[in-house]
Amino acid sequence: MSDPESRVGPRGLRRRAALTLVFAGVLATGAATGALPRGDQREPRVHTRSVAATADHDAVAEAAADAVADGKSGTEAAEEVVSRSGDRWGAVYDQREYQEFEQALDGTYTGVGLAARRSSDGRVAVARVQPGSPAARADIRPGDLLSTVDGRRVDRMPVSDVVALLRGDRTGAKAGSTVRLGVRRGEATRTETLRRARLAVESVTVRPVAAERSGPSGAVLIEVGSFTKGSGAAVREAVREAPPGAGVLLDLRGNPGGLVTEAVTAASAFLDGGLVATYDVHGEQRALYARSGGDTERPVVVLVDGGTMSAAELVTGALQDRGRAVTVGSRTFGKGSVQMPSRLAGGSVAELTVGHYRTPAGHGVDGKGITPDLVVTSRARERAETVLGGLGGGS
Repeated sequence: MSDPESRVGPRGLRRRAALTLVFAGVLATGAATGALPRGDQREPRVHTRSVAATADHDAVAEAAADAVADGKSGTEAAEEVVSRSGDRWGAVYDQREYQEFEQALDGTYTGVGLAARRSSDGRVAVARVQPGSPAARADIRPGDLLSTVDGRRVDRMPVSDVVALLRGDRTGAKAGSTVRLGVRRGEATRTETLRRARLAVESVTVRPVAAERSGPSGAVLIEVGSFTKGSGAAVREAVREAPPGAGVLLDLRGNPGGLVTEAVTAASAFLDGGLVATYDVHGEQRALYARSGGDTERPVVVLVDGGTMSAAELVTGALQDRGRAVTVGSRTFGKGSVQMPSRLAGGSVAELTVGHYRTPAGHGVDGKGITPDLVVTSRARERAETVLGGLGGGS
């Protein structure tokens, strides 16, 4: 499963949002997703928020074909139809954008290796830096502020726009192209010229909770930044290698989603088969099931927030509804409509809304999100560790 978020209102905004979700979770480069198992060419994807209407596929395809026949842009013509349709999260991608999108889901992306976020005072800050990346080699660190990108001030610019500049989306920048960053640390500001590279996504990190808190603990922290290719297996392996009886703190905060097949695999690490989610495509009901053989004994706490989206919400809902984990944090984003991609004349791809998914208990996520068992607004990580300790998973 996968899901982008994109183009709403003015031309370009929707696609930028869509691309931003997948790539934002992929270290400051674009859009988030969460799609269904890959099968035919019209594979559904899980998208964002409630949708009041959906674009007519035939009308979109016809507009693209007519435009191409007239020597015009099929992508732009299709975008116009989607924009007028009321399909809030329908999206149209040109060939390059869709290729980048697919590569991101496969676990690679073109960028400099940093993730951006909005700081408490409204500026754009570095959230994390990928080891060995161009950003890391330039000694850019989490907490640094980005003041300019290629000479443009970004202090108050939407993070999605900053991400697009870092990636060079508007210019079609490729690996090897350069980007100049104005970086502020404390009172000092400097300019760094970085060369974009093709990077692998490190979507899953594992470490003992005891390494960050005083006192003995057998608990293991598993952070999943996005559900890209291989992340589900990485979660299963981390659970298998955890010490016997050790609890697991599964951190899905800021996870924008990804491939639903990977999300199902991750959920399977804690379940012995059974339902993970249901979804509909043009009214036809379908279901996603966990694999058998997961660990159903060790204590589990899932940490979520408003940045937990799509496929990450699917995992959260499955573990919560089936009583397999205690969820802690703030209400999740609420991203649960299903999109179906199809090729258009000229090579562009349209993703139009065809349905929604629900948790095992039948709760709709789209536009609502998931309310955790324990709602906390501050020190969520510490509270989650305390809850895990109370479940017998280390303290």
